[in-house]
Amino acid sequence: MKVVLDSNILLVAVGKRSSYRPIWNAFLAGKFKLIVSEDVVLEYEEILQQRSAPGVASLIMEIFIESPEVIYQKIYYLWNAIKNDPEDNKFFDIAVAANADYLVTNDAHFNVTRELKFPKVEIITAEEFLKILDKS
Repeated sequence: MKVVLDSNILLVAVGKRSSYRPIWNAFLAGKFKLIVSEDVVLEYEEILQQRSAPGVASLIMEIFIESPEVIYQKIYYLWNAIKNDPEDNKFFDIAVAANADYLVTNDAHFNVTRELKFPKVEIITAEEFLKILDKS
């Protein structure tokens, strides 16, 4: 299963006491491939440095470098599907480029992409992803 995690999901999933921690644990256990791009990794690192405990960002970045469960995806086309928050397009674009099974986000800006006939990306919430992980 190939998955793109919005930065808001990664941030809450790495917290040890978070109800979303099973997402991070599933990644570490190899239950899904995490699709990223250089821009996405830079955003992850920035967000983690700003909002998590000291050292967490470095640890996560090291895991991404070493993990066989991380797929670096080049983006060949910019869809510009999310007009209200153009920074979110990087997640949508890599989901399309990688033919991801899911883009996991709790950000309402992605709702506009559900109306697109093409390209089709399965946008789900963290709660929905947890249910999928429970079944696998």
